[in-house]
Amino acid sequence: MGDRKIRERPPEGAPEGAPEGGRPVAVQLSNVTKSFGEFVAVDELTLEIYEGEFFSLLGPSGCGKTTTLRMIAGFEEPTRGEISVAGEPVHGVPPYRRPVNTVFQSYAIFPHLNVFDNVAFGLRRAGVKGDELRRRVAEACEMVQLSGFEKRKPTALSGGQQQRVALARALVNRPKVLLLDEPLGALDLKLRKEMQLELKSLQHEVGITFVYVTHDQEEALTMSDRIAVMNEGEVQQVADPATLYELPKNRFVANFIGQTNVFSGTVESINRERVTLRTGAGARIEAVTPEAGGVEVGAQAHTTIRPEKVRFGDAGDNVVSVRIRQVVYLGVSTQYIAELPEGGTLVLYQQNVQDSAGPGEGDEVQVAWDAQNCRVLGG
Repeated sequence: MGDRKIRERPPEGAPEGAPEGGRPVAVQLSNVTKSFGEFVAVDELTLEIYEGEFFSLLGPSGCGKTTTLRMIAGFEEPTRGEISVAGEPVHGVPPYRRPVNTVFQSYAIFPHLNVFDNVAFGLRRAGVKGDELRRRVAEACEMVQLSGFEKRKPTALSGGQQQRVALARALVNRPKVLLLDEPLGALDLKLRKEMQLELKSLQHEVGITFVYVTHDQEEALTMSDRIAVMNEGEVQQVADPATLYELPKNRFVANFIGQTNVFSGTVESINRERVTLRTGAGARIEAVTPEAGGVEVGAQAHTTIRPEKVRFGDAGDNVVSVRIRQVVYLGVSTQYIAELPEGGTLVLYQQNVQDSAGPGEGDEVQVAWDAQNCRVLGG
């Protein structure tokens, strides 16, 4: 992650997380709220999704991400607020008249039709016939690596091939925006990882805006240009994957995106470069001073440090004594779960690149990390 570009702040005048270069907006949501009775599923959501972007809505179950996708698609209407697609308001426009198409986790392909007829279904409804129909179906099948499978029925296809049929059927009508609602959720782990890379490559090839819903952090980090992390109907942060991981805005984002260690304490001092916290157990933690401010001497604050940034030994700005509780061999790395003096836990990873073994369960050791990798968190 460290080699990837991290942007501390958006360009002047641009919305949070906006890509540089003034790209046209493909989907715009302005103060969108969706209520079901007294339950607010989406609360005052404002987002801009750019043309040609792979944009993911990421969050736990019930956070409002699928409801947001369904409002863009037209399957739900906002209680308040406005949605525009390709510059045109879509309030009251039925799904089939919007310049979008949706791919679902269930695929929703027709089992009684072969691959060709599944892919051609939307074209026929639009009045496309003859050579034009055959050409566009062939192009769509080639795009998703299904050339030669046109006569097969879905029952003769693997799960990954069925997903490709659903993608081809969605892409053949050349939508402005492709909406994907956890489309890889039904696949096994190995195939899901393969399809993640294929989807990203496909999106680059066709140049269509993808709006992708997932609860899988690794999936979002792998494929997305930008990610909106959602919780309880609200967007917590919008940024590129590296920025989300390295510079989370609050505890929810830090904990939801990957694994992290959070230390809480009282702010002891602040200068231009560092904030110093004192934990309840007396440990002194130094972290980078946040550009946005928001911390004061004497106030309670939280810092985060990623497990791969922690190392054994006493070389670093922050040094803590721990007792190793569990050692888990993961192949390329070993995970250590350690007990802190104040009773919490700290997780760190050590790459398996040396012949010498690390500490064992029950060992008391020191661990260290640098202040530049330790972030002060909001909320």
